[in-house]
Amino acid sequence: MERLPSRLRRHLAALRAVAVLTALLGIVYPLVTTGVAQALFNGRANGSIVEKDGRAVGSALIGQSFTDADGRPVRKYFQSRPSAAGDGYDPTASGASNLGPQDVVDTLPVAGGEGRQSLLTRVCARSKAAGELEGVSGARPYCTPDGVGAVLKVFPDRAVSVNQACPATPFVAAYQRLRVECAKPGEDYAAGRTVPVRGNATAVVPADAVTASGSGLDPHISLAYAELQAPRVAEERGLDRAEVERLIQRHTTGRALGFMGEPVVNVLDLNLALDGQ
Repeated sequence: MERLPSRLRRHLAALRAVAVLTALLGIVYPLVTTGVAQALFNGRANGSIVEKDGRAVGSALIGQSFTDADGRPVRKYFQSRPSAAGDGYDPTASGASNLGPQDVVDTLPVAGGEGRQSLLTRVCARSKAAGELEGVSGARPYCTPDGVGAVLKVFPDRAVSVNQACPATPFVAAYQRLRVECAKPGEDYAAGRTVPVRGNATAVVPADAVTASGSGLDPHISLAYAELQAPRVAEERGLDRAEVERLIQRHTTGRALGFMGEPVVNVLDLNLALDGQ
């Protein structure tokens, strides 16, 4: 029998290698790993789905909103931390806003167009809203009383509260003997020196109530944020506050390995426990 040409033998060997590796890595390996996962970690392998009355209500691994049809927080529920994933907690758009601490100047909306809130103003607005919801001060360093970033654009002859659109009253009347003006939408203030003003406010609202997680899917909140919400939830449900705080403790996960990270509370599990009371 005549031997095949060397070039053809190499092609056939490559085809056999592709067929074997496809069978091993594309069929056998996925089937084995899926079988092991289903056998040993069934719940986690299927998405850690949480059920109530036989109906899936969420995942223990993915956060969700507890709001009404108009996007307002439902007062009887603990609220999750903000999310920058898609329209909120979207697993297909997991990610952060990618805005950094230098993002402090808003683009004010003009007629027929949309503006853009800086990261600082987003934090300030969330803190103000959380404070109003919980009946505490939403004040925060570098934030104005009306919930935007306390930032000036300083020029030789004037200063502008660049995140407060006219006719708003600037959060300070003067800066280094310069009169502070409100900002006129559409005007270019890029040439001015950017000066964030810290003020003397002390933050009561925890950081995780005003910032999104890196994934945008975090199902947990800090113990401090849960305790801040406890009085509202207890009042709305007619429960004793101590009972709500016991439920918080029961659904608190400690530090990983006893020393990594901070204790956290799973919001979905806690709200389901409250519904079961």
